[in-house]
Amino acid sequence: MTVDVVHIRPPRLKDAPALAAAYEGAWRNAYQGIIPHLSLERMIVRRGLRWWEGALRKRTPLLVLDFGGEAAGYVTYGRSRLGRTQFQGEIFELYLHPIYQGLGLGEKLFDGARVRLTELRLKGLLVWALADNDSACGFYLSLGGKPVAEGAESFGDVSLRKVAFAWA
Repeated sequence: MTVDVVHIRPPRLKDAPALAAAYEGAWRNAYQGIIPHLSLERMIVRRGLRWWEGALRKRTPLLVLDFGGEAAGYVTYGRSRLGRTQFQGEIFELYLHPIYQGLGLGEKLFDGARVRLTELRLKGLLVWALADNDSACGFYLSLGGKPVAEGAESFGDVSLRKVAFAWA
């Protein structure tokens, strides 16, 4: 008998604590030293357990990476925020708890979101990443993403460059 230890699934309300922990761990790991400290802390606090419970009750489009029955990460997706473009779908967030990073699990989340976007008949895909987040940029490049646009994101009085990666 084969047991599937890792799979992608829809979220459940009981995932909220694990998703809050994954978000906090992933954000601290990815953005310390990039996003100014106070802005980072405010963003983490704002996305605590109550926020996650609300997002799950509202049925925010997201998929969970289930590792042995525990939500180890998530991906959110939907129609591209760029408007009229050849890239109709967008992955808004893709985060894994740090202990699950570097194992190829992020690719499972990415693929799961890509399948959902295809099911929604959204052609092409965009993902934005802060340019200073080397691991995210490297991840999207390794999956075949091509940089197609740049922008800026403000964190308090600091503006950080971001890059859009695209897949046809």
